[in-house]
Amino acid sequence: MPSIFSRIVSGELPAFKVAEDGRHLAFLDITPLVEGHTLVIPKKEVDYIFDLPTDELAALHVFAQRVAKGVQAAVTCKRIGVAVIGLEVPHAHIHLIPMNKVSDMNFANPKIKVPEARMQELAAAIAAKVEGGSGLSEAKASSTADSGAAVPPELKKQVEGLIFMSESDAPLEAVAYAAPGGELSDAALLKAVGEPAGTKVETVELTQFLRNHTADNGVLGDEKLANRYKALQMFMKQELDGTKVYRVGTGPQVHAYALGRTADGTLAGFKTVLTET
Repeated sequence: MPSIFSRIVSGELPAFKVAEDGRHLAFLDITPLVEGHTLVIPKKEVDYIFDLPTDELAALHVFAQRVAKGVQAAVTCKRIGVAVIGLEVPHAHIHLIPMNKVSDMNFANPKIKVPEARMQELAAAIAAKVEGGSGLSEAKASSTADSGAAVPPELKKQVEGLIFMSESDAPLEAVAYAAPGGELSDAALLKAVGEPAGTKVETVELTQFLRNHTADNGVLGDEKLANRYKALQMFMKQELDGTKVYRVGTGPQVHAYALGRTADGTLAGFKTVLTET
C-alpha cells in the first residue's frame, strides 16, 4: 500500500504544507517535538533515503535547505536541527526541527499537541519566508482541475472509487489539463501536467495498460469492478481523441497519465501511481 506520505502527495490525506516543487514536498509534522517541526520528502516513494539516486538525494537536500531557512525566519529559534531516522514511515524524509537547546532534538521527548489554527498559522508563516517562493500557489493552480481546465462530469463518474493495482494500490483521479496545439511532445506533456522537465516519458496503449483490470479473472478478482474498467476504457476511446497512457518517471514509483483530447482540445483522462520494484 502507498505510504502515508504518498497519500499526502496524492491529495488523499490533508497536510499543513509549507513548500512544494515538482519532486518534493514539505509539511508540518502533526506530532511535533516543537512548534515548526517540519518534514521534507521526495514525492517519489523510496523507503530508505540513501537508496535515492545521487542527483535526487542532492536535490532533496537543496530543497530542504530552502525550507529550513524559511522555518528559521518564521519560528523563534537559534538553529534548525536536521535529522534522518528512517524507521517510522517507509518513505524517505528529513526532519527540520527549530531548536534552542540540544534536548529539543531528542526524539524520546513527549510529542506536543499544537491546535489546528496554530498549525495553519505556522504553515502560512513558514511558506511566506521560503526563499524563491513556496511553490504552493503554483502547485494548487496546477492541480485544481489542473490548469483551470474542466474535467468532464461523465469522466469523474467513470473514475470515482477505482483503484489501480500494481505492487501497491493507488486511486485513479480524473484530471484535465490545458494543452498546447499540435503534436503532444514529451516536453509539452511534462509542462502540461506539471512534471519536471526532462523526466523520462514512455507511451503505452490504453488497452494494454488496463488489460489486467478489464479481464474478468484479472488482478481485481471482482467482475463488477472489471466491468467498470471496461466502461472507462470504452468511454475514453469513444469520447476522447488519441487517448494514450504516458508513464512518467522511473521506479520504484511511476506516475501514469491516461489522456486524450476533448472536443475543445483539452487533455482529459485520469492519473494514478504505479509501484514497480
